[in-house]
Amino acid sequence: MRSYRISWDILKYATLAVAVFAILFPPYIIVVNAFKTAEEFFEKAATALPDSFLHFANFAEAFEKADMPRAFGNTAVIIVLSLVLNILIGSAFCYAVGRFQFKLRGPLVGLFLFATIIPSITTQVVNYKTIQALELTNNLLGPVLLYVGADILQIYIYLQFVRSIPYELDESAMIEGASLFRIFRSIIFPLLGPATATIIILKTISIYNDMFVPYLYLPRPEHVVVSTSLMRFFSVNSGDWQLISSAILIIMIPTAILYLFLQKYIFAGVTSGAVK
Repeated sequence: MRSYRISWDILKYATLAVAVFAILFPPYIIVVNAFKTAEEFFEKAATALPDSFLHFANFAEAFEKADMPRAFGNTAVIIVLSLVLNILIGSAFCYAVGRFQFKLRGPLVGLFLFATIIPSITTQVVNYKTIQALELTNNLLGPVLLYVGADILQIYIYLQFVRSIPYELDESAMIEGASLFRIFRSIIFPLLGPATATIIILKTISIYNDMFVPYLYLPRPEHVVVSTSLMRFFSVNSGDWQLISSAILIIMIPTAILYLFLQKYIFAGVTSGAVK
């Protein structure tokens, strides 16, 4: 029995070590190569340490070559517009579904779940033709329109919070003469703060990391975003990998800060909604 426990412990820790290595190895490669000169990159192995971690010329060159100010600005515009519309439409939809009884209420929510099992690649032609017909290709509003769709995770989180809010609050407000819009704006939406914070973080990271939509709908150089800015370091047959590594580290800074300071809202919002 004792040998079995020892073998089981060895297996657990070995599995944990492999998982830690798999997670930390790619960031390690990015960090060590971001500080290498072009000569070091070709002379040393990718896993080798640079001669100095004070070589910041790669970061300055990557920042300028990728047009990072414009990329961050375009990304910020897309994220802000998408979040505002997504939160307003998603919370209002969940308020209506979670508070009122009407026909097809269940199937309506089920349609969102059904949409998640449809491979996204099968709808790309329709999506592109729709955006093209609206003349929103090469326009920042094109990706915004695609991102506005409320996903099932957002619907689930908002619905759980809406259903946890006592209906007596609505009744009290109705007695005072408040309209449904006033109840939603003054009572329901403020109480959805934790859910909204969770959705903001998750959607921000999702949009920030997305490369397919900006690459397809925003091909012009002036519409570059942080994800497509990395493509400027690639030529037909090669790429400036030390500059790419530096650019990746620059791009990682906002998401790392966002997650570092707001991660508690992700777990609090998801678990609170699940418990309630």
